[in-house]
Amino acid sequence: MDVYAINRVQLSYPPALQREVQHFYGELLGLTLMPQPTEPVLRFAARGQRVDLVATDPPPERPAGLTQLSFEVQGLPGLRRRLLDASLKLEEHLPLPGYLRFYVHDPAGNRLEFLEPDTV
Repeated sequence: MDVYAINRVQLSYPPALQREVQHFYGELLGLTLMPQPTEPVLRFAARGQRVDLVATDPPPERPAGLTQLSFEVQGLPGLRRRLLDASLKLEEHLPLPGYLRFYVHDPAGNRLEFLEPDTV
């Protein structure tokens, strides 16, 4: 047996932030909203993987500074611009040799990493 991919990841959000979370992942990140199960889950497709966001009240506590989810992307500068235009604060102070990257928090406070191989 070989593990060769991640099928899905699950993050939480407070139910009151459903619209903001759906806008962030669907509009700003460009992920496809999938048909919803019966439970309170927002399900997004990221190519062959899934990002499930589960409404929890109260949301679980998260240790400060830990990345919950990391996305490898194409077109990182365009995504960076889109997030800045939406007035989101980016963290860009942690370089990673061979990659361009930044961090941002989604509306629920989940810390996300976005990176792209640096071809320069």
